[in-house]
Amino acid sequence: MNLSQTHIVPKQHVPIRLQDYGVGIFEAALTKSALKKVLKKQYITVNGNIATSATYINGGETICLTITQDAPPRKSLTFKLEVLFEDDYLAAIHKPAGILVNGNSFKTIANALTQNITRSTLSDVAKPQPVHRLDFPTTGILLVGKTSSSIRALNTLFKNRAIKKTYYAVTIGTMEHEGFITTTVDGKTSKSKYKVHQTIDSKRFGKLNLVQLEPFTGRRHQLRKHLFSIGNPILGDKDYGFENLILKGKGLYLHAYSLQFIHPFTNESLYLKDQLPKRFKKLFADI
Repeated sequence: MNLSQTHIVPKQHVPIRLQDYGVGIFEAALTKSALKKVLKKQYITVNGNIATSATYINGGETICLTITQDAPPRKSLTFKLEVLFEDDYLAAIHKPAGILVNGNSFKTIANALTQNITRSTLSDVAKPQPVHRLDFPTTGILLVGKTSSSIRALNTLFKNRAIKKTYYAVTIGTMEHEGFITTTVDGKTSKSKYKVHQTIDSKRFGKLNLVQLEPFTGRRHQLRKHLFSIGNPILGDKDYGFENLILKGKGLYLHAYSLQFIHPFTNESLYLKDQLPKRFKKLFADI
């Protein structure tokens, strides 16, 4: 396989490191980790000079990616996804349970996007890429960038916590009506807000609650860990639950419901949502 791509850097207001700017501009380096790998292998040049992770971009440079190697043809993943919103810059899709967003596996959301997302007509069109993650068992709305500039802009919005995320979960046990949970997750402070919308009696679990959740930080498994820490694990959570209260075979009752943010290119106020799954509605009336 011989792969060669060139990118001309537009005017920049301030210098930016190549390992930050370059995410998403080449199909072989759509993620930060992939970009670091091709930099380490000296596949990227800036104005003809081999680039490193210390290279800065000021604007006007010519960035080239050149890979020469023998590789077998890639298999194509066939996997239908529901598209909730789409324009030339970004898309939002429904992530089903039981599939990874990305990674080394063949069956991932990332590998299924091309067949489900309309190719952007803009000049910096890129392979569609998820710009955040949802856990393997979690369902809900997932945001996708369709151009290199959009992928960078959306990553920046998430980094600056400018995207409001709302989840719903079904939790076990008696809870306060609302509150905040602040703990340390993976050595870092993490904070979430919760509000109970409905509670029903359950023979097996005592109480089941429909809970709205808003994470203020983005730690791994944050919501699941937070609810477990206050004694109200999520129904179906095999990793963060009490052994005698594990619900098997029904999946995790955690759903990414909505994303609210200002569109980075049209300045439109977006409120994108993914309706609650049927299994939630079977437990709770009027939702």
